[in-house]
Amino acid sequence: MRLADKINPRLLRRFQPLPAHLGPAESAAVVDLGRMLFFDARLSVDGQTSCDSCHDLDRYGVDGKATSTGFHQHHGKRNSPTVYNAAGFFSQFWDGRVANVEAQAKEPILNPDEMAMPDGAHVVKAVAQIPGYVRAFRQAFPAEASPITYDNVGRAIGAFERGLVTPGRWDRFLAGDERALSGDEKVGLKTFLDVGCVVCHTGPFLGGSMFERLGAVEPWPNQTDKGRGQFTHRAADDMMFKVPTLRNVAKTAPYFHDGSAQTLDDAIRLMGKHQLGLELTSDEVKAIGTWLGSLTGEIPAAYVKKPLLPDAR
Repeated sequence: MRLADKINPRLLRRFQPLPAHLGPAESAAVVDLGRMLFFDARLSVDGQTSCDSCHDLDRYGVDGKATSTGFHQHHGKRNSPTVYNAAGFFSQFWDGRVANVEAQAKEPILNPDEMAMPDGAHVVKAVAQIPGYVRAFRQAFPAEASPITYDNVGRAIGAFERGLVTPGRWDRFLAGDERALSGDEKVGLKTFLDVGCVVCHTGPFLGGSMFERLGAVEPWPNQTDKGRGQFTHRAADDMMFKVPTLRNVAKTAPYFHDGSAQTLDDAIRLMGKHQLGLELTSDEVKAIGTWLGSLTGEIPAAYVKKPLLPDAR
């Protein structure tokens, strides 16, 4: 990179390295319980769908589908975003309707298009019939007389998700290692900064810190889903969505709440057009995509290894 192309250090301060853990921390017993629950399809009404079905931890926390398949092959209404690093976001779901991963974990279990349990009481009953879970809940919540509650199901899954952190080369670069990125990746970073993407994709997660209107400059083609407006019922919130993280974005296609962009290049072009009012050149798209590849982190393989689930007997 030429001297004239050096990256403005003031703009770099808009980013921060990932923290080691997205606290608050829980005991190892709570985390271990959450790991089992995350992988256990018995939390679904037909025993076919687990959290990992839509958020495959070996595939950077996604399933590669525009919308995920759940109970009776029903498709969800929105793309399933990655769970990696999500515990650090300021809110959860595309419309930000819950504040944290503990609350988020409980909703898919009861969603009729996903895991389809009728209510939390049915989940508690299903878990309480498995002796291994009875012991695990007692170990995780020893101070509680009746530890198997639906809130504790969410608390345990959330505790596990708070350890789903994927640091990588980008973090080493932010920490001062200039060699962590290639010359082409630095050119892409400068392009990203110069065209204005950093206005929304900022902070340690390069997203996940604000809502933004999808189609801020040019209306989004698909207006069926009104985003946050469908939750708040306020016209001002129509087409407002949580800005997604760019961490691991090269691995999490398809993109956007509707899964409408199949490739990263398509997603970059659409963002340039609809959010910035720019027709990005092929060189700009390629450069930005090259840098986005540097945001791919390391999956914590030991942490996400599928556990031995409690026997039903």
